[in-house]
Amino acid sequence: MQQETVQKVEEARPQALTQAIRGRMTLALVIVAGFLDVVDFSIVQVALPTIRTELVVSLTESQWIIGAYGLTLAGFLMLSGRAGDVYGQKKLFVFGIVLFTIASLAGGLAPSFLPLVIARGVQGVGAAISTVTAFAILISCFPEGKERNRALGIFISVLSAGFAAGSILGGVLTATLGWRSIMFVNVPIGAVGAILSQKFLADNPGRSTERHLDLPGAVSLTGGLILFVYALTIASIDGFTSIDTLVPLGLSGLILAGFLAIENRSRAPLIPLSFLRRGNVLSANAMGLIFTSSAGGLTFLLTVFLQQILNFSAPAAGIAFLPPALIFFFVGGWGSSWLTNRIGMKPVLILSMALVTIGSALLIPITVAGGYFGILPGLIVWSLGASIGFVALSIAAVAGTQRGEEGLASGLINTSERIGFPLGLAVLLTIATITDPTPVGASGPSLASLLIGFQYAFLAATVLNGIGLLIALLIKNEKATNQY
Repeated sequence: MQQETVQKVEEARPQALTQAIRGRMTLALVIVAGFLDVVDFSIVQVALPTIRTELVVSLTESQWIIGAYGLTLAGFLMLSGRAGDVYGQKKLFVFGIVLFTIASLAGGLAPSFLPLVIARGVQGVGAAISTVTAFAILISCFPEGKERNRALGIFISVLSAGFAAGSILGGVLTATLGWRSIMFVNVPIGAVGAILSQKFLADNPGRSTERHLDLPGAVSLTGGLILFVYALTIASIDGFTSIDTLVPLGLSGLILAGFLAIENRSRAPLIPLSFLRRGNVLSANAMGLIFTSSAGGLTFLLTVFLQQILNFSAPAAGIAFLPPALIFFFVGGWGSSWLTNRIGMKPVLILSMALVTIGSALLIPITVAGGYFGILPGLIVWSLGASIGFVALSIAAVAGTQRGEEGLASGLINTSERIGFPLGLAVLLTIATITDPTPVGASGPSLASLLIGFQYAFLAATVLNGIGLLIALLIKNEKATNQY
């Protein structure tokens, strides 16, 4: 009897070792997809002034090099996640990486502004498909609990490092090889990632209980979200009272209302209402929207404050954000999952939102005399809260996910967080300019009125984060249950 038991243990070891190796390879490939998206976002921002000069486009027009990417990325996340559930995550994942890689090559070869914007839009579609399915694959590969929490922590820490690396790499490549090199650098990474994913990722057919994709719902949701993000992009430039903002905003509202009507009658809805009511799904997505709204507005306003008020150079401003970048990498990436495993998800979310709220409040009395060290305490406290919060939110958003729902859960939280950035930027910028109608960054506003506007914006961010804290206090502290 004892000999048979020993034999079974010996036979199980190679299988366990194979599963461990496959798990590490899966995590590495998932990180590659997320890394491409994050690096691309930061690397293009650094190169934007050079692109604008070489292609001879205005500052307002050049924003669409970023905007086209953001529009399609936010719009296609939910559709891509649910399509992965129905048709298989691996197929969509590899297709997304290939599409992103081809669009990167086309962007680098673009002869003028319009082809570049089109290529960036296609890049956004590829990034939406690859990132949302990557997150879904990670959920399905790692069982709920400590193992998944640790994988999510590593995933977030590498993405945080990728954002900082993109800023540095963008500056070096643009200065040495020209702006087109920032597009071409994605090509070998994407090609290798697609080949390795095809070879090493486990084949998984669609696992959703519904074998039908709700196309009317998918089209209406995608169209409504694209129009909504487009309206927010315009609002960040012209404000919410502009007719160019109000028209797409109204149209997006009508289309999204139509989406709700379609979902109410659909036999296989894109977003089942029963899923939203489960556990902490709705609360986690609401907090994700608040979190990223705060991040999108605060980082932009602080960048403006450093460069246009304190007269920091672009490299100096980048170095100024090094402390929060390090906090995100070490505390968020490596500490958040450990903290969640030790004290639980709800206490971490409460602590996170409390720190984010306090950090925003510390930024309210912003002054020129205080300089960089005047905003540093608030920036550090905010970063500490945000760094542990992003991982905990991801854990909360996918807790209780069952087979065939990985893409649904991934699509929801990714969409909430992606929409939060332009939403926060538009709202806080509108508030920041309330004391002077001239847009932030233009030469018109007086220093005093600009600072007062910033104070109002940071106050609004504090109130917004306070609402997030209230949601965290009401969240359920459920125990992890293994669904796999």
